[in-house]
Amino acid sequence: MSKMYAVSLTEMPVPVRDFAAYKSGIQNCSPKTVSEYLLDLRTFLRYIVASRDGIDPESEAFVNIDIRNLDLDFMASIRTSEIYAFLQYSGSVRKNLWAAKARKLVTIRMFYRYLVNKTKQLEVNPAADIESPKPRKALPKFLTLNESLLLLETIKNDRSSRTVIRDYAIVTLFLNCGMRVSELVGIDLSDINREMRSLRVTGKGAKERIIYLNDACRDALTEYLPLRMADENGFSTKEKALFLSGQRKRISVKTVQWMVYKYLDMAGLGDRHLSVHKLRHTAATLMYQQGGVDVRVLKDILGHEQLNTTQIYTHVSNTGMEEAMAQNPLANIKRKDKNE
Repeated sequence: MSKMYAVSLTEMPVPVRDFAAYKSGIQNCSPKTVSEYLLDLRTFLRYIVASRDGIDPESEAFVNIDIRNLDLDFMASIRTSEIYAFLQYSGSVRKNLWAAKARKLVTIRMFYRYLVNKTKQLEVNPAADIESPKPRKALPKFLTLNESLLLLETIKNDRSSRTVIRDYAIVTLFLNCGMRVSELVGIDLSDINREMRSLRVTGKGAKERIIYLNDACRDALTEYLPLRMADENGFSTKEKALFLSGQRKRISVKTVQWMVYKYLDMAGLGDRHLSVHKLRHTAATLMYQQGGVDVRVLKDILGHEQLNTTQIYTHVSNTGMEEAMAQNPLANIKRKDKNE
């Protein structure tokens, strides 16, 4: 079981192992999600031991702290003030931004909720009343419509790549469907509707949803699929994955990221600090701002749990704000007429 996760369960104390089993077996969390919980709890528990034993949390000794024998009494002894200190350490020493600190707090809170509410092993959740770190309110980065067209044109005109048709299909799906990179690499051939009108993806928390395909997506997949299925082109017909690497295996997240960075550079957009995830932002922004898609529909397309997550895409473009200012009925009122 431990081989499923980035952290070996044998490194973890029994209460944490039980928590991982609960999240995986009962709540059906993905191995990736459980791995993130384990990493956060390992760092947290090492910090508590280090602070109590006088170990410098910036030293090499910190990563060698053995937490395997920490028991329920130890978990019960942790105080709210120690969790605050850990969050402070995460920001000042580990340079975690608000999102990483908030995730760590959520993990600690869930761990204690499991011990207190689910299994009744403890009576107090020391993280229950700690407020989550406040996010920095920044607008999402995205490509404009013209930049999106430029990126697609750059891929289309690449004569040096053997995988240009595959790469064009991948970027087309990102820009039109707004899927996550983990969702894209997880698509199997069997997930595509026979009429190629939709496909099924598995999002966060192993939740499936249907994404409907427009003409651009269908055209890109129609061009790619014959190459995908043809043995003479070096592709395997036994592999389930829709998108394959040069090794004829399911394409990896890193390969997709590398490919997108390459074409952003070729398109002259490499200095914009963009990424694969920003293509998801681009799809959402274009659908909302220029496609007129209702934010509640956009929420379902993107696979968001909460509407407030989607509302970041309702930011108004600079052009929209400029037009709104010009439409103010007071816009033409001036102190002096030019003819005075």
